[in-house]
Amino acid sequence: MFDALSTRLTDVLSRLGNKGRLSEKDVDTALREVRLALLEADVNFRVAKDLVAAIKARSLEADALRSVAPGQQVAKITQEELTRILGGGSRGLEPGPSTPSRMLVVGLNGSGKTTSSAKLALHLRRSGHRPLLIAADLARPAAIDQLGVLARQIDVRLHEDRTPGASPVSVARGGMEEAKRLGSTWAVVDTAGRMQVDEHLMDELSRVSDAVKPDETLLVLDAMTGQEAVNVAEAFAERVSVTGLVLTKLDGDARGGAALSISSVTGIPIKFVGTGEGTDALDEFHPDRLASRILGMGDVVSLVERAQQNLDMEQARRLQKKLRVETFDLQDYMEQLQNVRKMGSFSQVLDMMPGMAGLKQRMAGQDFGEDQMNRTEAIIRSMTPGERRRPETINGSRRRRIAAGSGTTPQDVNQMLNQFQRTRKVMKRISSGKGLGNLGKLLQ
Repeated sequence: MFDALSTRLTDVLSRLGNKGRLSEKDVDTALREVRLALLEADVNFRVAKDLVAAIKARSLEADALRSVAPGQQVAKITQEELTRILGGGSRGLEPGPSTPSRMLVVGLNGSGKTTSSAKLALHLRRSGHRPLLIAADLARPAAIDQLGVLARQIDVRLHEDRTPGASPVSVARGGMEEAKRLGSTWAVVDTAGRMQVDEHLMDELSRVSDAVKPDETLLVLDAMTGQEAVNVAEAFAERVSVTGLVLTKLDGDARGGAALSISSVTGIPIKFVGTGEGTDALDEFHPDRLASRILGMGDVVSLVERAQQNLDMEQARRLQKKLRVETFDLQDYMEQLQNVRKMGSFSQVLDMMPGMAGLKQRMAGQDFGEDQMNRTEAIIRSMTPGERRRPETINGSRRRRIAAGSGTTPQDVNQMLNQFQRTRKVMKRISSGKGLGNLGKLLQ
């Protein structure tokens, strides 16, 4: 989402870093570009003005211009101030004083509220809790069915009530009673989507909130709606006590300034961000990590966390051993591509790797990511087991047969084989601890 903004900011800071000494005029020129980039990204103008003023004041007061590396000092201050406007420290879920803790999930129609309810339940289950999903959205056709499908996918219990005449309030109360009976540690209530200008539906939401008495009321917002998301947050906060925000579609291609503005303007912390359509595509929000990504500094902590969640470490150790004795073959290569897919899109993984901003910019518009992975997998699946083990045996006639079987061209097969050889060399270097910061030690 922040690709355009990240490109602009990293370019500005890079130019500052290339200067041996900085003058106040250099900083003013750079910060004018930063302010323009923020405004073009749809950041609230007051927030942009405050951010730029704070960076300038701190840069001058801290004598950053007279330091050994002034450009790096300004970049560090920019990262810290960006973290501040994003909300400062991380804010996790706050359990209630009694069991079960109660969560109310609210939002507009089409914001991704029902899916987010399931994602939140999965997050709780993976954190060792016993959540119960409560289907209190009685307004949208098939909403109960949708939540039921999601609940089965994530192996979480669901409370529903299809009795004629049932109301959201009665369903929520019944769900709370069932949560107590089942010994659930969290009850997650999915409510109907509603426009903030609809007084009748907003009154209904207030009644549901009074019945549930939630410990957490999370407002689900579509990050691609821009500054309208700020207006929605303020309107909902007037009717119910919103304790946190869930920003969906943060992996979209819109300008995304709402994510940078909303906590600063409303005072409501962002607690989770949606990064995809899958039920596991929900991340806890860490302002400092997002600020680092936006500035092209990467996010190694999130990368390691995602790897630990999705990758089999025993398989990784076996892979490291194969690399050391040079038996890494095309079957292993395909399995590693599938593992990368589990961690998110290729673009998301690059965002989390320090120093990859330039590579991502150079690859913009090129054919990489999901399409290329699909093509690579199709090519490898069209090979015999022997060819996968010994790719050096693949001659011209075999290339033509593989291309025909995978719906590609012999040139595509050649390109994939060359990429495999380059990847094998890089992975062997990493595994031996000779490159990329001794990442190989992580597998020991």
